[in-house]
Amino acid sequence: MKARDVMTSKVVSAHAETRARDVARLLLENHISAVPILDNNGAPVGMVSEGDLIGRDETEREERRDWWIALLAEGKSLSREFLSAFPERSASDIMSKPVVTVDEDADTGEIARLLQAYRIKRVPVVRDGQVVGIISRENLLRILVNEEAHHIVKPRAGALAGALAALDRHFEHPHHEAEPHAAAPVPRPDDTRLTVADFRRLVVDYENQEVKHREELRRNAAEQRRHKVAELVDRHIPDEAWRNLVHQARHAAERGEKEFMLLSFPSQLCSDGGRTVNVGDPSWPATLRGEAAEIYLRWERDLKPHGFHLVARVLNFPGGIPGDIGLFLIWKQ
Repeated sequence: MKARDVMTSKVVSAHAETRARDVARLLLENHISAVPILDNNGAPVGMVSEGDLIGRDETEREERRDWWIALLAEGKSLSREFLSAFPERSASDIMSKPVVTVDEDADTGEIARLLQAYRIKRVPVVRDGQVVGIISRENLLRILVNEEAHHIVKPRAGALAGALAALDRHFEHPHHEAEPHAAAPVPRPDDTRLTVADFRRLVVDYENQEVKHREELRRNAAEQRRHKVAELVDRHIPDEAWRNLVHQARHAAERGEKEFMLLSFPSQLCSDGGRTVNVGDPSWPATLRGEAAEIYLRWERDLKPHGFHLVARVLNFPGGIPGDIGLFLIWKQ
């Protein structure tokens, strides 16, 4: 299943300049525990949860925790006394950032692993950079409950087609007399002993093979990325290599281009897995490591004083999370 199949489409959100007390009112009035914070273009830049409102500092938590619990438990409206306890801060001051997002085509299994990996409870779903839904642990648990109620996970169309094709191959082979020690023969299609369980077993066998195949591909890809990250962490940029990159950028300008990609690297090379780059946080340079960090420092030293810009972009989103990142040298107006 994909994110769009299970997400909550009606999303309550707030803007970065929204006051903290108004965010608290949103949570209570809508009976939710967090809201995504959007910039002026509608792109997610952070999340504000109950924990952010109560405060991470122990003193703040003690001041607000009892009131918050009472309000949630009794369904009371926000009192002036409670609201006055919030300093005059905006959502951008208290939100958790950067925010992790997933594409609407992201697989639910990948989303579950994402929540676990980043220890978060919910993730906004985006389409073309705009929030179109939100997925929480509750959404994922509901899938498991429904599957348990039906006793069997519904097979995907592709998996079922593959299973039936495998069944046809069984029927196409002529049946040979089994030796005394051989396994029981596969039933013929006109054999009345053929049951629904046989079909289901074939589907399960096929899906298990598909899962193993996908896991093997993921393991191989992950291993290749680990090797590349290790290589890039330890790699340094010789002066000659840097001059060659600048020379290539000059040729790009001669071709009428306005930017040139200096380096492409796995998001794991960033200390936060590319999350800061993904949300466009200005602090993204601090997350760079290895060769990417050296490219940035050389740009800062050699090219920035002459008006060149350097930007980082996520190039792809395998499984809905940042994959490769590119560092682009820009000279357009």
